[in-house]
Amino acid sequence: MQFDIRRFDIYRKVPKDLTQPTNTGAAISLICISFISTLLLIELYDFITPDIVSELYVDIPESGVAERVPVNLDISIIDIGCQYLGIDIQDDLGRHDLAFHENTVKIPENGDRGCRINATFSIARVPGNFHVSTHAAQIQPPNGNMKHVIHELTFGDTVKGFKQIPNRRAFRPLRRFNNTDRPPHASHDYSLKIVPTIYEHRGGQRRYPFQFTFFYREFNPNHHGGVPAIWFRYDIMPITVKYTEHRQKLYTFITSICAVVGGSFTVASILDSIIFTASELFKKFELGKMT
Repeated sequence: MQFDIRRFDIYRKVPKDLTQPTNTGAAISLICISFISTLLLIELYDFITPDIVSELYVDIPESGVAERVPVNLDISIIDIGCQYLGIDIQDDLGRHDLAFHENTVKIPENGDRGCRINATFSIARVPGNFHVSTHAAQIQPPNGNMKHVIHELTFGDTVKGFKQIPNRRAFRPLRRFNNTDRPPHASHDYSLKIVPTIYEHRGGQRRYPFQFTFFYREFNPNHHGGVPAIWFRYDIMPITVKYTEHRQKLYTFITSICAVVGGSFTVASILDSIIFTASELFKKFELGKMT
């Protein structure tokens, strides 16, 4: 007796001349194909778009000494010339840099009546402050108006190129901050709470930007025997936020595709069968009424 492997076929075919096409079946088929195509595109987008997983932990440096934090400040002082202005840096470790000038560029603005300062420096991970002032000037300017525009203030690495990073605004909340409508002889005080952040790309590359929030207040320096200044007082939190990119596993993607295709065809087949059966019963009912 010859063995016939076709006996194991569970997908037995019905001859084409025994099938009956219907308008309802064609409509359901077109809707089903459109529905499956849409879901497949969504599944493909989810597969190629990485998920971001966040976690919080206390960052303890292995060496016991934390690395310094890079700072980039880009600010325009509207009514005080560059010859009077400088950046002073202080912290709780005893640092006191007066008129810090390394990696600092001053560009005259407003017909030499104003000054744009672009500075890059580093700070220790301890509470401290840096401020723009005329403290180091040998002669004080006739006008002490410190109204200003903050073009950029960032800590750590840039987040450019990492489009998936959440809450991008928190990494530069003072960008394009216009503070030109305050009293002319006020000092400006920004209290910053800085949160260390790690962003790990799915390829293993890491970036170390810093998120921060700020609280602004103004005060009259004459009550304290001082001159107007723009203060940035910072405190770095001990908690680190880590964002990690994760891509969906290939087998999960294939399983989702099979579920979408199989489930859609099954539901469409059941729906078509119900509609076809109901229409046939309705036709028989109408024929019964006629007889």
